[in-house]
Amino acid sequence: MENQKKIKLSNLILMIFTAIYGFANTTVAYDQMGYASIIWYVLAALLFFLPSALMLAEYGSTFKEAKGGIYSWLAGSIGEKWAFIGTFIWLSSWIIWMVSTSTKVWIPLSTLLSGGDKTQTWSFLGLSSTQTVGLLGIFWILAVTFFATRGMNSIAKISSLGGIFVMFLTGLFLVASVIIFFLNGGQLAEPINGAHSFIASPNPQFSSPMALLSFVTYAVFAYAGMESMGGITDSMDKPEKTFPKGLIISTIAITIMYSLSIFLWGISANWHSVLGKSQVNLGNITYVLMNNLGVVLGHGMNLSTASSIGLGHLLARLTGLSMFMAYLGSFFVLVYSPLKSFILGSSPKLWPKKMTQLNKVGMPAYSMWIQAIVVAVFIFLVAFGGSAANEFYLILTDMGNVSTSFPYLFLIGAFPFFKRRQDLERPFVIFKSRLWTNVIVGLVLVILVGGIGFTCLQPILDHDYMTAFWTIIGPIFFGAVAWIFYYNGQKRTAADTSTNEN
Repeated sequence: MENQKKIKLSNLILMIFTAIYGFANTTVAYDQMGYASIIWYVLAALLFFLPSALMLAEYGSTFKEAKGGIYSWLAGSIGEKWAFIGTFIWLSSWIIWMVSTSTKVWIPLSTLLSGGDKTQTWSFLGLSSTQTVGLLGIFWILAVTFFATRGMNSIAKISSLGGIFVMFLTGLFLVASVIIFFLNGGQLAEPINGAHSFIASPNPQFSSPMALLSFVTYAVFAYAGMESMGGITDSMDKPEKTFPKGLIISTIAITIMYSLSIFLWGISANWHSVLGKSQVNLGNITYVLMNNLGVVLGHGMNLSTASSIGLGHLLARLTGLSMFMAYLGSFFVLVYSPLKSFILGSSPKLWPKKMTQLNKVGMPAYSMWIQAIVVAVFIFLVAFGGSAANEFYLILTDMGNVSTSFPYLFLIGAFPFFKRRQDLERPFVIFKSRLWTNVIVGLVLVILVGGIGFTCLQPILDHDYMTAFWTIIGPIFFGAVAWIFYYNGQKRTAADTSTNEN
């Protein structure tokens, strides 16, 4: 690894942008909350993303030589056991993300090739479309793992390429929206009715106070992924300066992009006429909105109906290409970095020897293939789940939101203990007052616990007990597995010590 090229600031920002900023998050936010989602995204940025990013910057710069990422941070703050459990839950959240995204990634590819989502019509050897896409998802995770095990440089290049495509798509959307705004004389497709438009959701599913508060986990999920960069601090050029600087720049840029993008969707898309239809879902909403953007742009330029529809298909295809590359970039970061943080950072006595070994390019290839097999098995179970597959996919989404938010309880909760250590060299310090540190940590924890709690409580109030069970059981199940795993590891260590003494 020492001979490989170090990651510079510009590359780090692109990698962070790729891992965190999701263009599709803006379309999901607009679908669920309309303009009202803006205030939640801004509040999530100010009260969660910014303070937690600064805390992660302190962690990362202080433990810059640690190869374990968040595991090293937690172990150095609250001890090995809770670090193991917290990191296990964190890793499981990315496994769930890879399960859902491995199948979702074929929608943009289908849109690129066909001008629309045709995955429901795909069939292979008599299998249903869901099963066919499931097999493609298995192929996807195996192929990405194969190329990712080739080394850190290839990951950095693919990640940067994905980030460039996301920024291109965002720029295309921004330019087209501004042109439409002027062509329509400043009139918005989704009118603003005073402050009410920025508080109340047009979506009837998010009309209750409980549903509004549960949206916090969606906003937190949109900002998730920053901690995964902690696993590559040892591959950065001057990490004590590069990491915090990259975090802060990315925080500001991503928050602005999210807020502006959500507002700009209102220029071209009326919520009730475009999104209030039954055939629009969270899987294809991004392509529906981009297709509509092209049609509205064509009409604004006085093109014929056929030409406007053609422009809509063109933008949908470009969106398919951009989203496909974005998914590719995210996968090449997340297939390696979270796993490294856990396996290589924890005690080697807790793992089979083969799982901690690196290949000739410094990658934990054996562990990455184990991870790929686990993801493939989950995909198979979801895709071949029969009539319940679609319902289970929705449950995975809720599980993913909670599982992604849950590990931050460990990271944020451990921060005051990290600050109390007097034996650490701290090149980057933002939180200097113990009182304000505890106040900010407490505020972030209240937001996280509230969002997770309301997300778990909402399906119970709706009498959807199956969704409630799977939403709640995720962190509990993986936490219990981690506890058992750690306990068995400690027993093996104690047995080995006793044998050596005898």
